[in-house]
Amino acid sequence: MHRKVKQMLIGELAQRSGVPAKTLRYYEDIGLLDPPRRTESGYRDYDSDVVERLIFITSSSALGLTLGEIRSIIALRDDGQVPCGHVLALLEQHSRDIDRRICELRSLKVELAAIVERGARLDPADCDPDRICHLIGPS
Repeated sequence: MHRKVKQMLIGELAQRSGVPAKTLRYYEDIGLLDPPRRTESGYRDYDSDVVERLIFITSSSALGLTLGEIRSIIALRDDGQVPCGHVLALLEQHSRDIDRRICELRSLKVELAAIVERGARLDPADCDPDRICHLIGPS
Protein backbone atom coordinates (compact mmCIF):
# COMPACT_ATOMS: atom_id res chain seq x y z
CA MET A 1 0.00 0.00 0.00
CA HIS A 2 1.42 3.37 -1.02
CA ARG A 3 1.00 6.26 1.33
CA LYS A 4 0.13 9.59 -0.18
CA VAL A 5 3.07 11.95 0.08
CA LYS A 6 2.05 15.53 0.72
CA GLN A 7 3.77 18.18 -1.35
CA MET A 8 4.98 21.44 0.18
CA LEU A 9 6.78 24.58 -0.89
CA ILE A 10 10.10 25.58 0.62
CA GLY A 11 8.54 27.95 3.17
CA GLU A 12 6.29 25.24 4.59
CA LEU A 13 9.20 22.77 4.66
CA ALA A 14 11.33 25.34 6.48
CA GLN A 15 8.57 25.88 9.02
CA ARG A 16 7.91 22.16 9.56
CA SER A 17 11.58 21.20 9.80
CA GLY A 18 13.00 24.26 11.57
CA VAL A 19 15.64 24.50 8.84
CA PRO A 20 15.78 27.93 7.15
CA ALA A 21 14.91 28.10 3.44
CA LYS A 22 18.41 29.40 2.64
CA THR A 23 19.89 26.31 4.32
CA LEU A 24 17.51 24.04 2.43
CA ARG A 25 18.72 25.53 -0.87
CA TYR A 26 22.34 25.08 0.30
CA TYR A 27 21.70 21.43 1.24
CA GLU A 28 20.29 20.94 -2.24
CA ASP A 29 23.36 22.60 -3.81
CA ILE A 30 25.80 20.33 -1.94
CA GLY A 31 23.81 17.13 -2.53
CA LEU A 32 22.34 16.50 0.92
CA LEU A 33 18.85 16.93 -0.53
CA ASP A 34 17.78 15.82 -3.96
CA PRO A 35 16.56 18.67 -6.14
CA PRO A 36 12.77 18.79 -5.71
CA ARG A 37 10.24 18.96 -8.48
CA ARG A 38 9.27 22.45 -9.56
CA THR A 39 5.80 23.87 -9.82
CA GLU A 40 4.70 25.38 -13.12
CA SER A 41 5.73 28.76 -11.75
CA GLY A 42 9.19 27.44 -10.81
CA TYR A 43 8.79 27.02 -7.04
CA ARG A 44 10.47 24.12 -5.30
CA ASP A 45 7.86 21.46 -4.47
CA TYR A 46 9.10 19.04 -1.80
CA ASP A 47 7.68 15.67 -0.78
CA SER A 48 6.85 15.56 2.92
CA ASP A 49 9.23 12.61 3.39
CA VAL A 50 12.18 15.02 3.03
CA VAL A 51 11.43 16.06 6.63
CA GLU A 52 12.84 12.71 7.83
CA ARG A 53 16.09 13.37 5.95
CA LEU A 54 16.32 16.84 7.49
CA ILE A 55 15.84 15.36 10.97
CA PHE A 56 18.73 13.00 10.23
CA ILE A 57 20.91 15.85 8.95
CA THR A 58 20.26 18.11 11.95
CA SER A 59 20.66 15.24 14.44
CA SER A 60 23.93 14.16 12.82
CA SER A 61 25.21 17.72 12.79
CA ALA A 62 24.34 18.08 16.48
CA LEU A 63 26.57 15.06 17.15
CA GLY A 64 29.46 16.84 15.45
CA LEU A 65 29.39 15.14 12.07
CA THR A 66 30.43 17.37 9.20
CA LEU A 67 28.21 17.93 6.19
CA GLY A 68 30.65 15.88 4.13
CA GLU A 69 30.37 12.97 6.56
CA ILE A 70 26.59 13.28 6.58
CA ARG A 71 26.59 13.29 2.78
CA SER A 72 28.66 10.07 2.77
CA ILE A 73 26.16 8.38 5.11
CA ILE A 74 23.21 9.47 2.98
CA ALA A 75 25.00 8.28 -0.17
CA LEU A 76 25.45 4.82 1.33
CA ARG A 77 21.75 4.65 2.24
CA ASP A 78 20.72 5.98 -1.18
CA ASP A 79 22.86 3.23 -2.76
CA GLY A 80 20.88 0.65 -0.78
CA GLN A 81 23.57 -0.03 1.81
CA VAL A 82 23.09 -0.02 5.57
CA PRO A 83 25.41 2.77 6.78
CA CYS A 84 25.48 1.87 10.50
CA GLY A 85 29.06 0.52 10.49
CA HIS A 86 30.26 3.66 8.72
CA VAL A 87 28.31 5.84 11.18
CA LEU A 88 29.78 3.99 14.16
CA ALA A 89 33.32 4.48 12.84
CA LEU A 90 32.68 8.21 12.34
CA LEU A 91 31.22 8.59 15.83
CA GLU A 92 34.13 6.68 17.39
CA GLN A 93 36.58 9.00 15.60
CA HIS A 94 34.68 12.06 16.77
CA SER A 95 34.74 10.72 20.32
CA ARG A 96 38.54 10.34 20.13
CA ASP A 97 38.80 13.85 18.66
CA ILE A 98 36.75 15.23 21.57
CA ASP A 99 39.02 13.46 24.09
CA ARG A 100 42.06 15.00 22.39
CA ARG A 101 40.43 18.43 22.34
CA ILE A 102 39.54 18.16 26.04
CA CYS A 103 43.23 17.51 26.80
CA GLU A 104 44.21 20.51 24.68
CA LEU A 105 41.64 22.69 26.45
CA ARG A 106 42.88 21.58 29.89
CA SER A 107 46.43 22.57 28.88
CA LEU A 108 45.16 25.89 27.57
CA LYS A 109 43.30 26.51 30.84
CA VAL A 110 46.53 25.99 32.81
CA GLU A 111 48.36 28.37 30.46
CA LEU A 112 45.62 30.99 30.74
CA ALA A 113 45.57 30.73 34.53
CA ALA A 114 49.34 31.35 34.60
CA ILE A 115 48.98 34.41 32.33
CA VAL A 116 46.11 35.77 34.45
CA GLU A 117 48.15 35.27 37.61
CA ARG A 118 51.18 36.99 36.05
CA GLY A 119 48.96 39.76 34.68
CA ALA A 120 47.54 40.49 38.11
CA ARG A 121 51.10 41.26 39.29
CA LEU A 122 52.15 43.38 36.29
CA ASP A 123 51.98 47.15 36.25
CA PRO A 124 50.42 48.51 33.01
CA ALA A 125 52.98 51.33 33.17
CA ASP A 126 55.67 48.70 32.46
CA CYS A 127 54.02 47.75 29.15
CA ASP A 128 56.49 48.00 26.26
CA PRO A 129 55.07 50.63 23.85
CA ASP A 130 56.46 48.63 20.90
CA ARG A 131 54.23 45.65 21.79
CA ILE A 132 50.48 45.46 21.64
CA CYS A 133 50.06 43.84 25.06
CA HIS A 134 52.69 42.45 27.37
CA LEU A 135 50.38 39.71 28.62
CA ILE A 136 50.31 37.90 25.29
CA GLY A 137 53.51 36.75 23.69
CA PRO A 138 56.96 36.06 25.13
CA SER A 139 57.29 36.90 28.83
